[in-house]
Amino acid sequence: MVTIEYEGDKAKVYSDAGRGETFAEVLARRISRRNLLKTSAATTALVLAAPSRATPGNAATQDATPTVKLGFEAIEGSTADEIVVAAGHSALPFLKWGDPIFADAPDFDLENQTAESQAKQFGYNCDWLAFLPLPIGSDASDNGLLVANHEFTNPELMFPGYLTANPEFKPPQSDDAPPDVPEFLVNPTQNIVDVELEAHGLSVVKIKRGEDGQWTVVRDSQYNRRVTATTPMTLSGPAAGSDLMKTSDDPDGMNVLGTLNNCAGGITPWGTVVSGEENFQQYFANLGQLAEDDPVRLAHDRFGVSEGASERQWENFYDRFDLTKEPNEPFRFGWGVEFDPYDPESKPKKRTALGRNKHEGHTSFVAPGGQVAIYSGDDERFEYAYKFVTTGTYDPDNRDANMDLLDEGTLHVAKFNDDGSGEWLPLVYGEGELTEANGFASQADVLINTRFAADALGATKMDRPEDFETNPVTGKVYLVCTNNSRRTLDETTKANPRPENLHGHIIEITEDGNDHAATSFTWEMFLLAGDPSQGSTYYGGFATDEVSPISAPDNLTFDLDGNIWISTDGNQLAINDGLFAAPTEGEERGYVRQFFSSVPGAEVSGPIFTPDNSSLFVSVQHPGEGGTFEESESHWPDGGNNPPKPTVVVIQAVDSTARVGISR
Repeated sequence: MVTIEYEGDKAKVYSDAGRGETFAEVLARRISRRNLLKTSAATTALVLAAPSRATPGNAATQDATPTVKLGFEAIEGSTADEIVVAAGHSALPFLKWGDPIFADAPDFDLENQTAESQAKQFGYNCDWLAFLPLPIGSDASDNGLLVANHEFTNPELMFPGYLTANPEFKPPQSDDAPPDVPEFLVNPTQNIVDVELEAHGLSVVKIKRGEDGQWTVVRDSQYNRRVTATTPMTLSGPAAGSDLMKTSDDPDGMNVLGTLNNCAGGITPWGTVVSGEENFQQYFANLGQLAEDDPVRLAHDRFGVSEGASERQWENFYDRFDLTKEPNEPFRFGWGVEFDPYDPESKPKKRTALGRNKHEGHTSFVAPGGQVAIYSGDDERFEYAYKFVTTGTYDPDNRDANMDLLDEGTLHVAKFNDDGSGEWLPLVYGEGELTEANGFASQADVLINTRFAADALGATKMDRPEDFETNPVTGKVYLVCTNNSRRTLDETTKANPRPENLHGHIIEITEDGNDHAATSFTWEMFLLAGDPSQGSTYYGGFATDEVSPISAPDNLTFDLDGNIWISTDGNQLAINDGLFAAPTEGEERGYVRQFFSSVPGAEVSGPIFTPDNSSLFVSVQHPGEGGTFEESESHWPDGGNNPPKPTVVVIQAVDSTARVGISR
């Protein structure tokens, strides 16, 4: 157990299992026993006994097959306007904003963008990625569907003249000021807004790897699809039809137009996608026009809906984004959206049983009893970590029988105790504090106002709980807390141990009995990110000059050996964001090394392997952010004077027989 104690403002990191010694003392002994790591760990693959391997529907079982650990040489952090990858690998731009993904889609034309063309092209700001093999149910690694979330748009980088200088601007005095460049005025037009609507959502693209090892898009595939902010969707589960879901265009509260701000997602055991709607508040305007004591206003205020004009000003073109006209519309966003990528005609469903918040993650795991657990984070300072457990059980032999499993079950919120134990508190109407006397009149109320329900139960407020992933080898669960600069010393807990947490951390959770339907767990700190030379960090006990410093961990994935791969967003180390890897078991546990570096202004997100780990796809999102179309901070990937384009990168080993990140 890793813990931090303070003497005044000086932090000391301790091991609860180390007889009260500081981590520096405990780990110095461990490091002294690892001479091999000091001399060759960065370049030599170690063959160790494999950790227990989890199989769907069962507790982890011991696999005696040896496993190959990470074996690449770490790269240095970069500030260049080009991507960098570890030696022995290639990293190539694969799918860029505006690339045509249908046979009849037009080529991208920067000066003549239209909603019609964007609806047939790859969307903006690719975030979470998924690779689903073809045919369905196979483990093919050279033929499959690539699914990409398109979180948001940067119109200031997409359209010339979108921003104009405002000489009368006075900087806001609040830390809650919008993140947009404040010294400019935005100039949206009907066409710009319509293009933005179609650039949001998701893309489903069939991709294929040829004998030469190169990936291509199959533009005439029946599977290719765009899901956008104008795609009709259905509300399902306990909150569907609630009065708070009803609008002028949908008086029954059962149908929604589109999805917005799709961030991290997940794949279900039956092969559907669950995409999380995150920062939906930025699209809505005029909260200040509602009465101060209106419960609707209070609910929207919890998510930061603008009191006046929105950042994007879509309300000037569409009534649904104006709360004076449609006060309930924001309630229809902030959900997990499920659809079947193998069926291009399937209608997406917003699964309200998963709760409403700023969704991240949606990793799933089949419990021994057959229930499916879905883990997700609410990505905001001092918000919560959640787990949903289905009532029904997964049927591996009948895909259709699983299609509505996510409509019935129990949503839980995490409470992390200082002794390393934890509880999953059920968010169920009528139980505990979730009663009418406390403002909850139904299960729909609990789910629509999930944050208030978690408050009422006294759950643990986290440092931006972001991606939430299960290790397919060990069954352990990893929660990323990206950062929280606003936490004070008095607000620290063992699970959020640092005030002014600029760099973030990762928590490792072990469900009781390795049962992902359990209501209790144990936890420990896996990583305390930051500059290791500055103290108050934890990198598995490795010396400061052995590890690659990491900051603002954001998304996770795992390779076949259970090694963790961590992408970053908004690091505070004065280098471009990147992708890092570390073993989770054995002598190299926590040994973090940088594998990939992005470009200025970009985050790295959505890393995902093909089933055989021969290819790794990763998103380079919002390159050049912080600049403008006219004065961009990046021109990647096209170079020259071209504007930056969010792009999916494919990474492969130069040796076509090798796995990514493994030397043999």
